[in-house]
Amino acid sequence: MHYIDLRSDTVTQPTLAMRAAMAAAEVGDDVYGDDPTMNELEALAAQMLGKEAAMFATSGTMGNQIGIMSQTRRGDEIIAGAESHIIMHEVGAAAVLSGVNVRQIDYPNCIPVPEMIAARIRPDDIHEPPTALICLENALANGRVVPLETMAEIRKIADAHSLPIHLDGARVFNAATALGVDVKEITKYADTVSCCLSKGLCAPVGAVLAGPKATIERARKCRKMLGGGMRQCGILGAAGIIALKDMTKRLGEDHANAKLMANLLNKIDGVSVDVDAVEINMVFFKVDKDAALKDRLPELMKEKGILINPEELGEFRFVTNNDVSTKDVEYAVSTFASLINA
Repeated sequence: MHYIDLRSDTVTQPTLAMRAAMAAAEVGDDVYGDDPTMNELEALAAQMLGKEAAMFATSGTMGNQIGIMSQTRRGDEIIAGAESHIIMHEVGAAAVLSGVNVRQIDYPNCIPVPEMIAARIRPDDIHEPPTALICLENALANGRVVPLETMAEIRKIADAHSLPIHLDGARVFNAATALGVDVKEITKYADTVSCCLSKGLCAPVGAVLAGPKATIERARKCRKMLGGGMRQCGILGAAGIIALKDMTKRLGEDHANAKLMANLLNKIDGVSVDVDAVEINMVFFKVDKDAALKDRLPELMKEKGILINPEELGEFRFVTNNDVSTKDVEYAVSTFASLINA
């Protein structure tokens, strides 16, 4: 049975063009540096993200963690948003893998506040861990986009303290689409950036970490340490090339469908959506109905051919992607309405 899958954009299927490119990919041994397709992907990623070099990683989480490992030493401290992916969804890896302390900041609506970051940079004190890295995220896990002005202010603070910035850019091309700018207008404020090739870009596996050449050389060794020294991975790189060249250009369709979904949901009795907060392809909303009904909604929706996640922290989240059409959005919302107001 074909399902309309609104659980996440991680569920996207690789396109027919990706499957054909993967089957025909010219490959070598990437640890030796002679996989031509992977070399092409990494050069393309570096160029598009405005960095000297780039390196393939198996996932956004690996990209983030290698970004941290390559720019810190054990006992250092990093600054990150309390609700960021690095803190909430990466299994405490920064502490385990890099041995760093994490100074978390609870930002309003998760949008970083430059003054809050500046206030948490450690002084040169023998009793305190040295601040070594500022970690940002754009787009945010709550579907919002960090304004360029905010990124620029944080860059000034980092430069004043000689600190690098790592950007979790899992959906940085979504952020660029929402802001109407080339992605380099975002990434220029960060030293390193991790960008997913999966999610909305539809590659089956992978991410890229981009940054200064010397940092990426260190990162490549960290990746090897973590078991990420892949061999004929140009098969995956072939899909990544299409993700960057082609799929980045169509993200506006997902955003438009998310906005349509938000407006349709907001018309349903018992549903409330902050439509203005829908900036990329995610729609968060509250349902004022009996808890028992809300608990059953994933099961009831599945019976109608629609996959959704359960309510989390008082909200549902629907995510549009390449495999969800405008007609799918309309059907899913009308089905949801019929179930909660039966």
